[in-house]
Amino acid sequence: MVKVIDAEGVYYRDLNRMVKDTLKSGEKDILLKNINGQRYIGDGITGSQTIIVEGTAGNDLAAYMNGLQIIVNGNAQDGAANTMNDGVVVIHGSTGDTLGYAMRGGEIFIRGNTGYRAGIHMKEYKEKIPVIVVGGCAGDFLGEYMAGGIIIVLGLGCEDGTRIVGDYCGTGMHGGRIYLRGISQPHKLGKEVKTAALDQEDRDILCRYIGRYVENFGYNFEFIMSEEFTKLIPFNKRPYGSLYAY
Repeated sequence: MVKVIDAEGVYYRDLNRMVKDTLKSGEKDILLKNINGQRYIGDGITGSQTIIVEGTAGNDLAAYMNGLQIIVNGNAQDGAANTMNDGVVVIHGSTGDTLGYAMRGGEIFIRGNTGYRAGIHMKEYKEKIPVIVVGGCAGDFLGEYMAGGIIIVLGLGCEDGTRIVGDYCGTGMHGGRIYLRGISQPHKLGKEVKTAALDQEDRDILCRYIGRYVENFGYNFEFIMSEEFTKLIPFNKRPYGSLYAY
């Protein structure tokens, strides 16, 4: 049984209090109807429940979240999954800027596009490897200062000539990996990254997470995988070390 909360006209603090109280009461699934920019949905919550959002989620959706599944039937504004520790976020639209800022674990699947600085400061530790899969295109500074994790950009819907990523992709990157579907243009990349050939581990990663993308959004797996992917990795682990230490 899904617990339904009508969020029309509800102040974001009151809404988030209702969500937390409902989850504490033992409800497994929550449906939030008429969401119109309310912020901080799912923030800092630990658990395995599911929150379904109908509408446009406000800033910092799933920030510091630790295990929930959030499904957004709409778009999300800036800062989705800010410093997220664990869990899954599935967005059936597009997102604003700074998607996955400092993300430390969990998975994000975006059907459409994302804005500037997606994946900035992402990091990983041992088995905690955060993942972002963007179905459409990404703005400038994708993976900026990225220290770990995986970003996959599929460019679906960008075949009309729209750039799959903006300028300065991977600027300051010193860990992790980025996969771009199609051949990247070198002049779009930050100076701290280089392209590398895919190995079997890379292909396994792409199959795993593109498979999950297809499960969420219904695209054709073989069509997506038929295109060649570009792998981006950092040149070194301390790209700006000389600026701060001898």
